Amino acid sequence: MARIKRGVAAHKRRKNLIKRAKGYDNRRSGTFVAARQALLKADTYAYRDRRNKKRDFRALWLIRANAALRENGTTWSKFAGIMKKQNVQINRKMLAELAVKHPETFDKMVKGMS
Repeated sequence: MARIKRGVAAHKRRKNLIKRAKGYDNRRSGTFVAARQALLKADTYAYRDRRNKKRDFRALWLIRANAALRENGTTWSKFAGIMKKQNVQINRKMLAELAVKHPETFDKMVKGMS
């Protein structure tokens, strides 16, 4: 049976990992061991923050909608209750978009519901 040398595969694996670490500081961009640790940490943060992004955007939409609602003399909690009673199915993202990009329309909507 022929002898199989694994150097080529190992070199390719290490080279690809170092390529992924391009742009990192100091040893982390050129040394296999440091790059591997840096990428493990980076992948952990990326996984976590893909989920946190949803949380952050929802909070941002609430802040924007609440700010616009306060200009109209109400708050988010009161407005959300009114929307639920009147069975209005519009999400927070769209409310925030209306508040920022079409404030006149948003104002009419709030006054019509109150």
